[in-house]
Amino acid sequence: MPKMKTNKAVQSRFKVTGKNKLKRTKPGRRHLLCKKSSKRKRHLKKQTLVNKAQLKTYSRLLGLV
Repeated sequence: MPKMKTNKAVQSRFKVTGKNKLKRTKPGRRHLLCKKSSKRKRHLKKQTLVNKAQLKTYSRLLGLV
């Protein structure tokens, strides 16, 4: 069997934590920031973990599984 290639689009969007969970940035922080409150923008800055339902899919694309 040939080696499985890493999906580069997924690799650029997610970072792997120490326990093989995936961190992602929240959407909505690129443009149209004037109408968003400071609190909302501040919370969008923080990274969050990928949902458990999608974890298997993205892990497979990254070659972790």
